Amino acid sequence: MKIRKIFSLSLLVATFGISTANADFTPKVVYGDDDRLDLYDVTNQVHYDIAASTAAMLPPRALKKMNDGNYRISAQSLEDQGICADARFADQPTAAYCSGFLVGDDLLVTAGHCIESANDCSTYKWVFDYGYTDASHQFSIGNDSVYSCSKIVERKLDGRRGSDYALIKLDRKVTGRTPLKVRQSGKVATKQPLVVIGHPTGLPTKV
Repeated sequence: MKIRKIFSLSLLVATFGISTANADFTPKVVYGDDDRLDLYDVTNQVHYDIAASTAAMLPPRALKKMNDGNYRISAQSLEDQGICADARFADQPTAAYCSGFLVGDDLLVTAGHCIESANDCSTYKWVFDYGYTDASHQFSIGNDSVYSCSKIVERKLDGRRGSDYALIKLDRKVTGRTPLKVRQSGKVATKQPLVVIGHPTGLPTKV
């Protein structure tokens, strides 16, 4: 599908500054089998628990506060943005701009290209529980799931060195979630199976 190729290629160019003048590859959104899972399909309890400590970066307009004090998510679906109706998750909202994960009581790590300035820090919200926990595809976003960025502690974005991260301080301590451990040394072994948890193309949590 042409729309997928253009979307993927534009991400590569915008994120890494890749020149496409002599590109000899065919960009794709997913390579190999698409084994992404919604939270209610996850059977590994460790993966499910880790997902609880991941958050989505949302623009304020995507959050609508209800009379009961909880929030609902308002955003276009993948299909609204041109993805074919028969594609996986095409009917799901694409509210998230980036993903992040908790590493301290009030500290969160995201990509350096997601938070570029103090204005980005103050504008966007960090939302936990933006994921489907049952087949009804309803969210339960309480006030204790929504946080703001109070400052950028450290940020690096260097494509040549492979550095692309930001450590931000949230406006208050996060409750009910366990900060994740970050490996301090060594490297991932060749052919080591990996699990990725986040919000690809802005979708609700995928594992």
